[in-house]
Amino acid sequence: MNQRKMTIFRVMTRLMTLSMVLLLFGCPQKIAANNYAVKRVSDGDTLVASDSTGKDIKVRFACVDAPEVPHTNAEKNSKAAAQKNQFKWGNLAQQRTQQLVKQGGDRVVLTVTDTDRYGRQISEVRLPNGTFVQEVLTSEGLAMVYRPYLKNCPSASILEQAEAAAKKNRRGVWGDSKFVPAWDFRKK
Repeated sequence: MNQRKMTIFRVMTRLMTLSMVLLLFGCPQKIAANNYAVKRVSDGDTLVASDSTGKDIKVRFACVDAPEVPHTNAEKNSKAAAQKNQFKWGNLAQQRTQQLVKQGGDRVVLTVTDTDRYGRQISEVRLPNGTFVQEVLTSEGLAMVYRPYLKNCPSASILEQAEAAAKKNRRGVWGDSKFVPAWDFRKK
């Protein structure tokens, strides 16, 4: 190549490189309206997220109920077998939810189905890659389908299938003969 063509080639290469860098890093990426940053995982089926304006929302997972976690020092130090058992599973569910959220880059995509009496947004929760968090927890036996609310659950059949498989294979709470479902545990 002659000198002039070499100079043009170098300039074009630099311009293309600069254009690629600007396209990849220089433009703000648009985030879907239902994509939220997770601030904290409160327990196996509850988290606090913030929207694009920074407003916090409390999210309760739709269609499932995870075991309880201890909330007070008395609960944390309890020697009661039923509480120790419940909190063991509750802590595992919370840890798994935290792992899933971390895998999603601390972001979740919410499909809000309702608002509960505490003002929490009842939502189907997915990771940005489409992983359905409730399905994972249910299939691993770390959450149970909460049938009283299935009528408002767009993915009810998916969760019922996940629970049936967990139950059949005795995964998680389904392999623990002493486990008491969270809704019964709360009644006591």
